[in-house]
Amino acid sequence: MTSSSPPPSGSSPGTAGGGAVVASTDGSAGGSALLTERGRTSIADSVVTKIAGIATRQIDGVHDLGTGGTRAFGAIRQRIPGSTGRSITQGVSVEVGQQQAAIDLDVVIDYGVPLVDLAAGIRRNVIGAVERMTGLQVTEVNIAVDDIYIDSEDDSNQQQTPPRVQ
Repeated sequence: MTSSSPPPSGSSPGTAGGGAVVASTDGSAGGSALLTERGRTSIADSVVTKIAGIATRQIDGVHDLGTGGTRAFGAIRQRIPGSTGRSITQGVSVEVGQQQAAIDLDVVIDYGVPLVDLAAGIRRNVIGAVERMTGLQVTEVNIAVDDIYIDSEDDSNQQQTPPRVQ
C-alpha cells in the first residue's frame, strides 16, 4: 500500500505470539487508528490482563478474583517470604486480536451485593479502562461468579466461647 492514509480496518498485519498492534496517535485527540505510517505499538496479552484485573478489583462488592484452586494457591504464595503478594492477573483471562479484546473474569463477590448491578459496574469499568489505555475495542466481558464471601461473625463468637474440655 503506497498511500499515506492508514489501512482500512481489518487489513493491518498481525503480530506473532499474541497481542495487539496499536498505533501511536502522535498527539491527536481521540485517535483510534490501530496502525499508522508513523509506527505501531504492540501490546502483550499480559498487559490487557493486568488492566482488566485492576479495573475489576476497583469495584465495591468484588471480594477477590479466581476460582477456588487459584485462590488457595495465591494464599499460599502470599505467605512465602519475598513473594510479590496477590497476583493481579488471578481470575482474568483475555483474548487479544489486532483491534479487539475479549475478557473473561472469575469473581468472588461480597454477600448482599446485587449481582446484576455488580456485573454492570464491572463491565463498565473494565471496558472503559482497557479501551482508554490500549485503544482496543472490548467486544465482551464475561463474568463468572464463583463464590460469595460471607463476613462471618461466628469467628469472633467462637473465640469468646470457653473450651468444652480443660
